[in-house]
Amino acid sequence: MLTVHQFPCLSDNYGFLLHDTESHETAAIDTPDGHEYLKQAETKGWRITQIWNTHWHPDHAGGNKAIIEATGATVVAPKEVEKISPIDQVVAHGDTAKLGEETARVIDVSGHTNGHIAYYLPSAGIAFVGDSVFALGCGRMFEGTPKQFWASLERIKALPPETTLYCAHEYTAANAKFALHADPDNAALKAYAEEIAAKRERGEPTVPTQLDRELATNPFLRADDPALTAKWGGTTPPETFAALREAKDNF
Repeated sequence: MLTVHQFPCLSDNYGFLLHDTESHETAAIDTPDGHEYLKQAETKGWRITQIWNTHWHPDHAGGNKAIIEATGATVVAPKEVEKISPIDQVVAHGDTAKLGEETARVIDVSGHTNGHIAYYLPSAGIAFVGDSVFALGCGRMFEGTPKQFWASLERIKALPPETTLYCAHEYTAANAKFALHADPDNAALKAYAEEIAAKRERGEPTVPTQLDRELATNPFLRADDPALTAKWGGTTPPETFAALREAKDNF
């Protein structure tokens, strides 16, 4: 059985510890702050045995060194993480990562960076998606192309709709403002945005989110919707996605 412990890190990151109750192994999912991960693991009585990185950015792999030095944890990551950390198991699309007897499927979700991956655990119905997709948003396109990023989002869209998405930042309130600008007639989005505002008013997290809700409300996942194509232009979903991403960058 898998347990996820979520906690805030840095200014707006979330940290995740994935614990297997059978093997007692624990994976640190990304490492914004290695010392905070060690503290959280100690509080739970867990020992971090692995690190699973989604991409190379320092707020996702910068804590690897501190955790490795303290625990000897092995690093599972896409090759790009070699920029800032040694890797024990390099993984890419179609590979798997194991935590005890639990298996995660590695999915290419590049676009934010060119090697970005997600970890999907079918047995638990959860996916750790890093900065590829957020509640009502997606990551900035720092390295990829619109066609590449849209193909990544399609892979996320193809997961079972009940999948829980653990995204890495608390950006949802800002994302909701843009989403309402992008798709003002979406009733489901309006209701979602109201819930988000209430949660943030109470100091509650808006992460994780559920894929089916994002499919109905997240404009970046809906770049193939005729209503958004009509509003934002483009003759293909990647072109509409590109228009939405550029608009969000300048919003």
